[in-house]
Amino acid sequence: MGCQEEMVIEKICDIYHSISKLESLKPSKDVNMLFTQLVLTCIPPISIDVTKLCKPVQDIRSKLIRLCSEAEGLLESHFSSLLGSFQNPLDHINIFPYYSNYLKLTHLEFNLLIKQCIHVPTRIAFVGSGPLPLTSIILASYHLKKTTFHNYDIDASANSLAHNLISSDPDLSQRMFFHTTDIMDVSTALRDYEVVFLAALVGMNKEEKAKFIDHLAKHMAPGALLMLRSAHSARAFLYPVIEPSDLRGFEVLSVFHPTDEVINSVLVARKYPVPVPAVLDQGHGPIILPGKCSEIQAFNPLNHGNIIEELAIEEKLS
Repeated sequence: MGCQEEMVIEKICDIYHSISKLESLKPSKDVNMLFTQLVLTCIPPISIDVTKLCKPVQDIRSKLIRLCSEAEGLLESHFSSLLGSFQNPLDHINIFPYYSNYLKLTHLEFNLLIKQCIHVPTRIAFVGSGPLPLTSIILASYHLKKTTFHNYDIDASANSLAHNLISSDPDLSQRMFFHTTDIMDVSTALRDYEVVFLAALVGMNKEEKAKFIDHLAKHMAPGALLMLRSAHSARAFLYPVIEPSDLRGFEVLSVFHPTDEVINSVLVARKYPVPVPAVLDQGHGPIILPGKCSEIQAFNPLNHGNIIEELAIEEKLS
């Protein structure tokens, strides 16, 4: 590991120690300042393999992801409550400080999604939608104007806040639905969706993620698409990482790693029409070979005509 990478990791650990001493993670001057520092530290495109970090740093990363999750939930609840106080909440949605980032990420996800669809999806599920379901709102408002969105969250108060945002909108109130339940308790209904989004913070680590992914692989409709948010390099200190090899039961169609202020990587996968036997990797258990059309994509802000630049590569699962 080079000097630059070591300096970034050291700074991340210092910020973690400051965050861990905060009395509350609710939005405040100190909370906002520290998390802004953290995000800015993690954005530069340097190469860090978090699986090769020493155990103390691995432990800090795990704790930091949970702190980020808690802070993000409190931030979204704060702004959802604020927006809900307006007569027409969606008219003021851009007061959320990261709204422009969501616009960019959702636009990219829509482009990745629509490339793989034979027809425009009519029913989409979003798992882990939270109190401020911006992805569903943006997709429904700008990209998929006839699609219905079923938002799943285990937190009833989050769903109540979210529903309040769209209840006065004559269009979205008819196309967005909220279900308060653990997705692990949903089985038959999952077959009704052509696309399922899995939020970045549903599952705080690889083991928890695998549990949700395996459940979706078991119950989603054959051929349905799965959209997942992951993280790459230093950004993996903010969100859990999903690798193509984690998607048992799915054909990986594309992987996208942003290089701008959008934090999350995106994976697109299709549930196999029929079960595919795992290929035994000696000493490492079963793995699934990637599909022939696997590709990795990098964001190119200078490519105005086509906002994603595709770089076909061979994915190596080892």
